[in-house]
Amino acid sequence: MNDHDHHRERDDGDDEQEAFRALLRDQRVWDLERLPVFDPATAPGEPLPLFRRWFTDAVAAGQPEPHTMTLATADERGRPDVRTLMLHDADSRGWHFATHATSRKGRQLAARPEAALGFYWPVRARAVRIRGTVHSAGREESAADLRVRSTGALASALVGRQSEVLGSAQELARASESAWERARREPDARAPSWTAYVLVPDEVEFFQGDERRRHVRLRYRREGDDWVRELLWP
Repeated sequence: MNDHDHHRERDDGDDEQEAFRALLRDQRVWDLERLPVFDPATAPGEPLPLFRRWFTDAVAAGQPEPHTMTLATADERGRPDVRTLMLHDADSRGWHFATHATSRKGRQLAARPEAALGFYWPVRARAVRIRGTVHSAGREESAADLRVRSTGALASALVGRQSEVLGSAQELARASESAWERARREPDARAPSWTAYVLVPDEVEFFQGDERRRHVRLRYRREGDDWVRELLWP
């Protein structure tokens, strides 16, 4: 490749980079005419009722997949990791999710049983952040969690091996087909590594976007058996 080719390649790369930056700058967030008003003075004394209220509102407003959340963990060296998964429940014990104990996040939770969750509902300009400790819900609850899921979810759980290196797409296809057959044949089949987890919160923050960027941030912080509510600067 001669100097002219190198120069052209750089020009093409610069053009692509500038096009990407322009695309980023053109993006807008929220429908400013539909933003709800959140008065933190009306918030309940505990975060769970408010979370349920906001979740219900997000569903009513048409937010796609409002139960989708991010889960952040750290490995044994303290390096952060994040992924997207589904909320399975939220009750007086905490926020529930499930995965394989042998997966990367499962191993990280075993080494450092602390995590953070993030929900984002742009249709209402709202977000919720949750931090706390994580523990397994136990074998029976893990099995029950799997029983109420779809055949496809059971088949995926039966395949297992999440986060392991995959040799080929054909290898996955063979394992998946076998798991689908078993899931149809044995709807109560157990996946030994499938584990239900509960995140017990010690901090929950509710964010309400504002068209003039006077965003409302209400944080619940646990002190003993009580919750302290405090506003944060946006």
